[in-house]
Formats: sequence, C-alpha cells, structure tokens
Amino acid sequence: MLIRFLSFLLLAWLAGFVIFAVTLPRHPKPGITDGVVVLTGGAGRLERGFTLLRQKQARRMLVSGVDRRVRPHELAVEYRVPDALVNCCVDLGQEAVDTRSNADETAEWARARGYRSLRLVTTDWHMPRSHFELRRAAPGLTIIVDPVRSEPGLFALTREYSKYLLRRVVALAGY
Repeated sequence: MLIRFLSFLLLAWLAGFVIFAVTLPRHPKPGITDGVVVLTGGAGRLERGFTLLRQKQARRMLVSGVDRRVRPHELAVEYRVPDALVNCCVDLGQEAVDTRSNADETAEWARARGYRSLRLVTTDWHMPRSHFELRRAAPGLTIIVDPVRSEPGLFALTREYSKYLLRRVVALAGY
C-alpha cells in the first residue's frame, strides 16, 4: 500500500512538472501599467525593465532585491541608461532576500504610491512562483507578467518547480 501511494505521488509530481515546464509564460502581455517591478537575479531582467521605462509602459520601476551597496548611478552606468531616467523613475528595493520578500517589498511599494497595476519582470521559469507570491501579497493589484525568456536546464526547472509546489502547499496550510 505504501509503495502504491509513493508511486502515485511520484506520478503526480511528474505530471505537474511536465505541465509546469510546458506552460511557462513565454511572451509579455501588452498594456501600460502604473509601475514595473524587476526581481533581481537573472540575466536580461533589468534590461527589460529599462526598455519598458523608455517605452513609457510604466511611470516608475522598482528593482527588488538589490544589494545594499548598489547606488543608482552605478545602475545607470552598468546598464547604459541616463542618470536622469534612474533618478526620476527608479527605486531600489534593498530589503528583499527571497521571492516571498520580493513580493512583500513590491506590495508595499505599490500601496505607498497608490498603484493599481504592475508589470512583473523576472525569468520565465521563475514567473509562476513570483506571480503567486505577488498575488498573495497584493490581492487587489492587477499584475501583467513580462517574462524574460531563458533556456533553463532540467536541474533548474526541477528545483524551481519543487519550490513552487512547496510554496503552494505551505500557503494552503495558511502560511
């Protein structure tokens, strides 16, 4: 009986993993939002955020999870954007240390500005968990996902799916 139960769990995990992997968001949805939030940690994320600002797809951008030593001018130099754009329109969120605290930091930032809509920029494989956390932290906020395409390996996808699944289970338990 235990073998059957464990086999069922394994098959359910595998089926969920396949669905997770093939349904990753690949394309950004159109639309202008009040703000854009970029979660640090992956290639192409900040470039995408700055592109959205330049295209006036949002008024301001929060970069969540920035190292405390990073200064706005350094960001402008690193990503070749005008200091004026960074100074007027970019906030550095330096409190977040993980995806859940990224969501909390973002929700606070959006509430403080009275924003009703955000564009969420992160890597495609990270989007399901990031979107889930932000919806939990800011339930009334309209969130448009803007995934940065990547080519994750099997290990990275397996790890992220497991984190996502665990987070969903923990949330069901009320945490």
